[in-house]
Amino acid sequence: MSKTLPADTQKPTTAAGQLIRGIKLGFPIFLGYMPVGAVFGIVATESGFTTTQAIVCSATALAGAGQFIALTQMNGGASLVGVLLATTIVNLRYVLFGASIAQHLKGVGTTRQAALAFTLTDETFAVNTNDCRAGSATTWSMFGVGLVAWTGWVLGTAIGAFSRDAIGDPSRWGLEFAMPAMFAALFVALAENRRHLAIGVLAGLIALALPAMSAIGIVVSDTLFIIVPSVLAAFIGAMLFPKEKVR
Repeated sequence: MSKTLPADTQKPTTAAGQLIRGIKLGFPIFLGYMPVGAVFGIVATESGFTTTQAIVCSATALAGAGQFIALTQMNGGASLVGVLLATTIVNLRYVLFGASIAQHLKGVGTTRQAALAFTLTDETFAVNTNDCRAGSATTWSMFGVGLVAWTGWVLGTAIGAFSRDAIGDPSRWGLEFAMPAMFAALFVALAENRRHLAIGVLAGLIALALPAMSAIGIVVSDTLFIIVPSVLAAFIGAMLFPKEKVR
């Protein structure tokens, strides 16, 4: 099983070179974010956002699942507190991501850490963590990964918002499949051993089980479909494999 992504592991000596290297590493994220960002642009404008509001939302939030959930809550008439609570819950996983990536940012100033935190997503976390493990990551390469991811998300939103009438129903084009496909590809590439594979599969099974529990009368809010499997699978993994070396 692959131990790292087949990325360019050479570390340029200049900041510009490291930034460009990060952009190259993050380009697959760009390709994945474009169609999903377009879906958000379509849904946001259909929900009453202006084109500018939709683009600004993506440019300042960069929180795919959180943005979709916020729209759902707003369309359902939820209060501002309810919207903030739902998006906070679904984004709690970034606390875990931040704590994990912080061990690779020792000596990096607060301003730079804050800038990196702004571009922290599931995908940039995966790519940067893999690059850190390979010993090739720098602050500038991480900026590059975040920059190209942000660009893909905002550009996709703009295309969707401007082209809503031309695109129509995004499900006709299968655009909503882009994000799950990208997650699956990252998982296959980054799982280093059977334990990682087992924990990932366990998280997937829990995620599938949560909505299915409604069949037996147990309804779980869809805002918990990401955070519960993530935390529960990580907890079980930590209990079962407590001595795995952290690089």
